[in-house]
Amino acid sequence: MPLTLYHVDWCPDCLVVRRKLDELGLDYHAVVVPDIRRLRTQVYRVSGQYYVPVLQDGDVVLTEAADILTYLEERYGSAGSRGEAKQFPSQARTRTIPDGPDADDEYPSCRIH
Repeated sequence: MPLTLYHVDWCPDCLVVRRKLDELGLDYHAVVVPDIRRLRTQVYRVSGQYYVPVLQDGDVVLTEAADILTYLEERYGSAGSRGEAKQFPSQARTRTIPDGPDADDEYPSCRIH
């Protein structure tokens, strides 16, 4: 299964991740999701939350830009093992699934802050 990146075009964190994927020469499926968080149903199904960027690599789902960058470098970068699976904790599995929409879900956001 190829890498899949869920993102929005205007998000600075998403841009950094896309640049890293390009720098490493990795093929990936880019899924541009809606600006409004509550409409990001694909992101939610994959990660249990609405924020981007989200990277899916097989069973590994990463939801924080810093974690994604570290994972890409360790798994596919020059210092990494070039394709050998490594254990990497998925942040998505440690998040709680919201009971309902957040008060600010109408506002576009790519960050949790």
